[in-house]
Amino acid sequence: MNLVHLHVALFGVHLPPRLALLLTVAFMIFLFWRDLREKPTVSGALWLPVLWLVLICSRSFTQWLNIFGLHAGGAVSVEEGSPLDACFYFALFVAGLCVLLSRQVRLSEIVAWLIVFVAYCLISILWSDFPLVSFKRWIKIFGHPIMALIVLTEPNLEEALIQLMKRCAYVVIPVSILFIKYYPHLGTRYDPWSGSQMRVGITTGKNELGADCLILGFFFFWYLLQIWRTERNSDRRNELRLIAAFLLMIGWLFYKAHSATAIISFLVSALVVVLLGMRSINKNRLGTYMLTALVLIVAAELAFSISGSVSEAMGRTTTLSGRTILWARLLEIDTNPIFGTGFESFWLGKRLQQLEGVFFFIPNEAHNGYLEVYLNLGLVGLFIIIAMLIAAYWKIRFELFRNFEWGRYRLGFLVAVLLYNCTEAGFRIFNPIFLVFYLIAIDYSRTYLGTAQQPLEVVRSDEGREFSYAERKV
Repeated sequence: MNLVHLHVALFGVHLPPRLALLLTVAFMIFLFWRDLREKPTVSGALWLPVLWLVLICSRSFTQWLNIFGLHAGGAVSVEEGSPLDACFYFALFVAGLCVLLSRQVRLSEIVAWLIVFVAYCLISILWSDFPLVSFKRWIKIFGHPIMALIVLTEPNLEEALIQLMKRCAYVVIPVSILFIKYYPHLGTRYDPWSGSQMRVGITTGKNELGADCLILGFFFFWYLLQIWRTERNSDRRNELRLIAAFLLMIGWLFYKAHSATAIISFLVSALVVVLLGMRSINKNRLGTYMLTALVLIVAAELAFSISGSVSEAMGRTTTLSGRTILWARLLEIDTNPIFGTGFESFWLGKRLQQLEGVFFFIPNEAHNGYLEVYLNLGLVGLFIIIAMLIAAYWKIRFELFRNFEWGRYRLGFLVAVLLYNCTEAGFRIFNPIFLVFYLIAIDYSRTYLGTAQQPLEVVRSDEGREFSYAERKV
């Protein structure tokens, strides 16, 4: 683990950029070699969702080609996007579909509300001002469920999740630190809200970097609780060192990104995971606990405007860095309140002209996931999203009694999704938060997997704190 210690030590020193790049590449190679040497019980197909997650957690395919000096160009226009990106992502879709076909995946096992959501998005293209653009973007929506199903249909679900997140972290976290410290022209941007400098790391915005830290930070916190209870030996000690190193690096990136939404979402979701592990918490009353918490938060907001106070405490203004002003202006724009403007259509065309002069820039998202859905899909779409969240909660609630550790990971991240979308648009086609939401929302029965895989499930004994494998009963 000497390379882990060396990379963490790079926080406090400044090296020549090329030397830092060399050490970072060596660190990443060491981490991948270390994991592959242990021969994890996952298939080679898992590399598809790993590549997908790394891309949506960082930059587009053409942007990476430009960084490497291949000059692939960029988007032709906001409406058309990049043809090269479209071809690359379509190739990933096709490869993912081939994997799912070989595993005989049944669509009937997927949460019904997810299917309804995708179907309604397709129907909404009919009233879009840009139906062709909307249709092209609708095709891209299949990327998340395809990649999520590859993970969920692995022989060992928990091992697949662990390998997915770790392999993504091996790229996203070290490269983000490298870009921020040694390549500021890649790791630094200027905040369109305030004009101040912001650290973006491997991504293109500080809020995107915050989302990466939320996803990976929450995973490593949950993973720490798993490893902590295992038998004491050298493997456990090395794994704990790895987790501690990544939590330290993620904490540093949280500080540099200064994304208040991601930090609060991480802290609350981690608290949920801890509380669920307490024997004094009655799992049968989770609905009561969550409803009580929601009522108290709404009451406190109405009585004391706690969102403004929290924003000020995080070093922001009471308008949540201008978000409340943006929300009010967006609600004044004439749209169909029932059906919206059509899938991913609101931020196209003449509507953007109505936002000119409100800020010193023209926004391209609502910075609120629920409002974003309302603008594009209307109240119908918003109702479907809420139904998806409720359906996911009920699935997760039952999972807590079948596989506690996987269940509390799912519930903790569901809480993070709920909070994150209050001030960020997480329900978008290329947002990594949406991908992990598919992972926790889809409850695919492993009984129907193809004969090439073992229909096994990791089941946790809450009393013995041990893991065992059991065949799922229909």
